[in-house]
Amino acid sequence: MDIDAYANVHQRSWRELEGLLKKSHLDADEADRAVELYQRVSTHLSQLRSNEPDPTLVASLSMLLAKTRRKMGASRTPSLKLVGHFFTQTLPAALYRLRYWWLSTMAASLVLAVFIGARIVADPKLEAAVGTPEMVKQLVEQDFENYYRTYAASHFSFQVWVNNSWVAALCIAMGVLGAPVLYMLFQNVANVAVSGAIMINHGAGAKFFGLLLPHGTLELTCIFVAGGVGLYLCWSWISPGPRTRSEALAQAGRTVVGIAMGLVVVLSICGALEGFVTPSALPTSVRVGIGIVAEVLFFVYVFGIGRYAYNHGQDGDIARAWQEDREIRVR
Repeated sequence: MDIDAYANVHQRSWRELEGLLKKSHLDADEADRAVELYQRVSTHLSQLRSNEPDPTLVASLSMLLAKTRRKMGASRTPSLKLVGHFFTQTLPAALYRLRYWWLSTMAASLVLAVFIGARIVADPKLEAAVGTPEMVKQLVEQDFENYYRTYAASHFSFQVWVNNSWVAALCIAMGVLGAPVLYMLFQNVANVAVSGAIMINHGAGAKFFGLLLPHGTLELTCIFVAGGVGLYLCWSWISPGPRTRSEALAQAGRTVVGIAMGLVVVLSICGALEGFVTPSALPTSVRVGIGIVAEVLFFVYVFGIGRYAYNHGQDGDIARAWQEDREIRVR
């Protein structure tokens, strides 16, 4: 191989890559070009090494590729700015944009819960469909309250977080099919309604709400959000509008995935409330108050921060946040 001739043919690519690395910031097109040049120079180096290599040229290209790897590696690590952008703009904007989906899901679920509960309260004989009188008595006098005090707070909190995250993830993952989401929502609502009605029938209504509301308000809201955005995902391919079904589903999926990641964080707060606040010795009014404050803060987050972000151009698409953060920085 004529090393000089080979260098003359390809040195334009080498110089272009060097020039890109000297820039403090690259836009998306320049970053893509840097990746392309990196792959090309890697091929050049491999060819040189296999044909009586020139040590000086090999060392120079090796150094160029090493510098590129460092910069490209840094550019692919989500920055703190990106994380902050996600929680202050992308996530709240997505929740606000899809508010009608999850608020409708919440309203329908609460109406169903009241209907089921009212039926059992009006006709206590329906309790027989749930269990024997002994089982009902066990639930009222021991099981419902002991559930929150059986395990150490930290272990119980983690267990609750994992379980609720799994339920929310299933609602979202199965959302593309629609029907499974409705079934899971019904199961959750029915369980709460039946337990509440039985407790009320046996004079333990105050205990029921005193143990449910500290964590349950925010926890159930998260489940309703997951169910609502899951149904939105289903509707995106049923009625894609002017887009193709694949395009509509992809765009909806990017928004829904962002919400799913955010719910993991919110549900960790619910787990902490259920593990440390619900079974605590604090007065019932204080425990319930903490739960209400948590719920109010969530709505302020969505309808305050989320509304502002949405009205200023954010649509909740996580791909947009990544695109804005794609740059190579010289360190």
